[in-house]
Amino acid sequence: MDTIWWVVIAAVVAVVILAVVARSYSQSRRRTALRDQYGPEYDRTVGAAGSRRDAERELAERERMHESLEIQPLSEDARARLSQDWQRAESHFVDDPELAAREADRIVRDVLDERGYPRGDFDKQAAAVSVDYPEAVQRYRHGHEMVHGNGASGDERTENLRKAMVDFREVFVELVEVRPETEAEPVRT
Repeated sequence: MDTIWWVVIAAVVAVVILAVVARSYSQSRRRTALRDQYGPEYDRTVGAAGSRRDAERELAERERMHESLEIQPLSEDARARLSQDWQRAESHFVDDPELAAREADRIVRDVLDERGYPRGDFDKQAAAVSVDYPEAVQRYRHGHEMVHGNGASGDERTENLRKAMVDFREVFVELVEVRPETEAEPVRT
């Protein structure tokens, strides 16, 4: 074989190796970025999906779906109304924990609806919320599970409802508070 063919073969092998290394590096950076963005939600998604590749594909799909949404901050009127609803739900807990926890769940969904997250399907809604609030979505899922889970009765049920209220309160506060990046920039003249 001519020397020229050995050079061509070596060049092709070098290009293939560089492509593999570049792809590996790119995937590693993407994985790190997803872990940083989603935190514990990344690990939960990997566990649920069964593989990192499937989980990362799902997270990328969440981001694409999220981009199509028109997420907005709450108006002051909506914030006031929902805060009153929340206080009313909390005040019912001592007399009727089941009612209070279900109301808290509904109020959090109302906040999400007002803000522009998907309506109706809990899993779809939670997936969209996870893009903006990866830590809060875990509490949202847990609270929802505590309210809608079956099998507990008596004191155990009341404790689950208490946990749900704590979870929903944290989510409510996170979703309702004014975040600097969502506030309008002042007009400069």
